[in-house]
Amino acid sequence: MKVAITGVAGFIGSNLADVLLARGHKVVGIDNLSMGHLRNIEHHQGCPDFEFHKTDVRDFAALSEAFRGADTIVHLAAFKIPRYGNALETIDVNTGGARNVLEIARDGNRRAVMASTSDIYGKNPNSPMAENSDSFLGPTSVTRWSYAVSKLWDEHTALAYHSSYKLPVTILRFFGSYGPRQHLSWWGGPQSVFISAILKNEEVEIHGDGLQTRSFTYISDLVDGIARAVEYNGTPAIVFNLGNTQEITILELAKLVKESCDTPQELRIKMIPYATFGNYEDVRRRVPDIGLARRVLQFNPTVDIKEGLKHTVKWQRKAMGLG
Repeated sequence: MKVAITGVAGFIGSNLADVLLARGHKVVGIDNLSMGHLRNIEHHQGCPDFEFHKTDVRDFAALSEAFRGADTIVHLAAFKIPRYGNALETIDVNTGGARNVLEIARDGNRRAVMASTSDIYGKNPNSPMAENSDSFLGPTSVTRWSYAVSKLWDEHTALAYHSSYKLPVTILRFFGSYGPRQHLSWWGGPQSVFISAILKNEEVEIHGDGLQTRSFTYISDLVDGIARAVEYNGTPAIVFNLGNTQEITILELAKLVKESCDTPQELRIKMIPYATFGNYEDVRRRVPDIGLARRVLQFNPTVDIKEGLKHTVKWQRKAMGLG
């Protein structure tokens, strides 16, 4: 197949391009390089099966031209939780980009594989979370939820395109991923920031009480799941959770990162109250039910977090210029 990817120079997009090309597909990708980097895809330069266009997902004309002839479109480009502001840009990028992708996919009746997020489950206290679990979002006065709302809008719009135009759509809800090429800021997740702090012998900042739990998915497992979804051509409109079911607290994560970094200094932790971010709310537990993806896609994450962190720390040392 010829697979189009938005956000191809980002963490997930570039790793997905590697896998799809290795599986014999052709890849055409776009990225505006606001958060992605050319270094993530430079090893494909000159490859006849890879094509890159620098453009914004909100530019309909440029996107339409770049994706001409693609069999499937994978929409990964997005802005994440606006912890430090920028809620308007988050809403604009996520809703505008998704609508453009769906409209372009409809033009050729090509399956749209839409990246969503576990954040759409919000504060739902029931765990693990299945694809038909309810969304429990906080008040609109808490800007954090603008990200979840934008992704819910994407999902509803994708399913509406299927209902109205018979467009085949696959929605993938990601649960926190990590690994080589992750962003080195909070954009990349807590593990990225923790690794940097420990390697530089700085305090590890933990937001809230550190007892909130997450399920971290190593990038090779995640992109294997995405690739399987790209090659899936069954039910015309379907939603999958993609993630690892290994649940740990953020405090436990900090200790595992320290162990993986193998530095001589003691782990120093600084607790940062949520009040520091203004009116902010967090989620206490975040664990996926991946039964559907196991049955339909044969998705089976295999990388334990200790093993994954070992590979991630090795990569991040080099990325930070530390050897």
